[in-house]
Formats: sequence, structure tokens, C-alpha cells
Amino acid sequence: MSSFSNPHYMYLFALKNGKRKLAYGQSPEDALNILSFRLTQEEMDEIIKDDYVKINQRKLQEYVDELG
Repeated sequence: MSSFSNPHYMYLFALKNGKRKLAYGQSPEDALNILSFRLTQEEMDEIIKDDYVKINQRKLQEYVDELG
């Protein structure tokens, strides 16, 4: 199956320190699951899972200063 059949999106999840974490997936839950493969449990605990913004890749530059 082509990857174009299952669109993926970019999400910015709020962190407890006020910054944001960039994630990529088919849904917010999928994006968090993908993040869990590369982050430690302590890093995952810093993410506020229900506070996110779905963004377009073209708008990513607008959020660079918020990434942490």
C-alpha cells in the first residue's frame, strides 16, 4: 500500500516547560506513539498529551522558536 493512502500530519505538543515538541503521524495518538520510540519515559512525561496544534509543514518556520 502506498504511503499516500495514509496521510501523515505534523503536530506540536505542549511541554510542561512551556516549549513544544514536534511529532509526525496519522493522528495525535499515532504521533505520540512514534515519539515514544525515540524519547525516554522521562521525556514523554514532559509532554502534555491533550494540548497540541496540527500544523502544515510550510508553517513550521513560524514555530521554530517554540521548539524544545
